[in-house]
Amino acid sequence: MAPETPIDLGGDRIGEVLLTTPRLSLRSWRPDDLPTFAALNADPEVMRYLGTVLTGQQADELANAIQERFAQRGFGMLPVERRTDGAFLGICGVNYTPWYADKEIGWRFAREHWGQGYATESAAAWMEWAFAELGVPRLISVTDLPNLRSIAVMRRLGMTFDHEADLEEDGDHFRAVIHSITAEQWRAAQPGDTAGG
Repeated sequence: MAPETPIDLGGDRIGEVLLTTPRLSLRSWRPDDLPTFAALNADPEVMRYLGTVLTGQQADELANAIQERFAQRGFGMLPVERRTDGAFLGICGVNYTPWYADKEIGWRFAREHWGQGYATESAAAWMEWAFAELGVPRLISVTDLPNLRSIAVMRRLGMTFDHEADLEEDGDHFRAVIHSITAEQWRAAQPGDTAGG
C-alpha cells in the first residue's frame, strides 16, 4: 500500500458542501477522497479523452492543486458525493481553460457511475450557480471530437455546438469540439421564467 501523501487540501474549507441536488452533494475535497480519485484517474477508459492515466501521486497532487484554486477562487472541479451513502462519484465544476476566456463546465466520473445521470445533474447545478451567482455571461464545455458521451451531456444541459478546434495540452494535440450556452439562453430555458432574469 502506497504511503499517504501529506497534503493539506485547502485548510479550513475541507469537505465544505457548496450545492446540493436531489441525489448529490457538491463539495470541496477531503483527504478520504484521494484513494477513490486515484483509482478513477488510473482507469484507461475514464482517461481516454483526458490525456494519460495518472499515478496515485499525480492524482493526489491534482486534487491538492484543485483545492488550492478553490480556496482562492471559490469554484473549481470539485467532488460529487452521492447523498444516500456518501460515495465519491467523481468531480464536476466550473473552471478556467488554457484555450479560452470563457469559463468551462466539466466533469470526470468513475466508470461504475456512468450512465446514471450524475454528470448532467451535477453540471446543471454548477451551471445554475455560474449564471446566477458568479454572473458569467457564457459557459463552454470542451472535449475530444470522438467523446460522444460527454457531448450528449452537453446537449442535455442545453448547450449547443459552437465550433471545432485543434488544441494542445501538455504537448499533445487533439481535435476538440466546443459547446456553449449563454446566460440568456440558460434563463430562457428555465421553467416559469417570464421576466428574463
